[in-house]
Amino acid sequence: MNAESDANEDIAPGGDASVSKPRWKRFWWLAAAGIMVFWLGVELFTLPFDDIERLRSRNPAETEFMRLHAQRAQEKGRSFRSVQEWVRLNEVAPAVINAIVVAEDGRFWSHSGFDWFEFKESLLKNITQGRAARGASTITQQLIKNLYLSPSKNPIRKFREWVLTWWIERNLPKERILELYLNVIELGNGVYGVQAASREYFGKNVGELTRDEAARLAAIIPNPRRYRPEVQSRYVARRSGVILQRMTARGM
Repeated sequence: MNAESDANEDIAPGGDASVSKPRWKRFWWLAAAGIMVFWLGVELFTLPFDDIERLRSRNPAETEFMRLHAQRAQEKGRSFRSVQEWVRLNEVAPAVINAIVVAEDGRFWSHSGFDWFEFKESLLKNITQGRAARGASTITQQLIKNLYLSPSKNPIRKFREWVLTWWIERNLPKERILELYLNVIELGNGVYGVQAASREYFGKNVGELTRDEAARLAAIIPNPRRYRPEVQSRYVARRSGVILQRMTARGM
């Protein structure tokens, strides 16, 4: 047997091995892509698109975060108190609206649901410090997470958040999105919405809050179960001062 026949014996029946291997690679890539497309289709099918459209004229009775907090309290054998009082956007003091917007999402009125500049800055800072030192969620993203999702940060939850953020921005006006957010945001243990928080902490309607009170209320949003706006704490004083500076810089 010559050298040529020996070389041919090393090739698998049916053709050239160098051709066969790439074909298997392409098969696995196509299979993986097919599975991914199927999974995305299932995820999209289960998202509450119709419910978001109904939010144009219907106020949600409760949010996913409210249900989660009640469940956690029950699991620990504790009673759960939930306080919420719905208020229209035009009944909220302008200082409250301005304070919360500059504190949580300064480009709320101009972006389409995502603040890509803030996302880039947050990513760079988190990479530099090696921890989640800065968030980049817009008011719209926070609303979606409160209404339908969980505090989890896994990729599947984030995918749902992005899709629903895109959808709500295209189906609801900015004023309605902000009104929903102001009424469902957690502002204390079992306290939801700016009207309930205003009564809880300052003993008056949210339309009567002063500029300083509005800034202090906005200051506790990142950690509403630890801080209270009427209590003189170093954190609230420092953060509310920053919020007031931002408001002044914007002519508010």
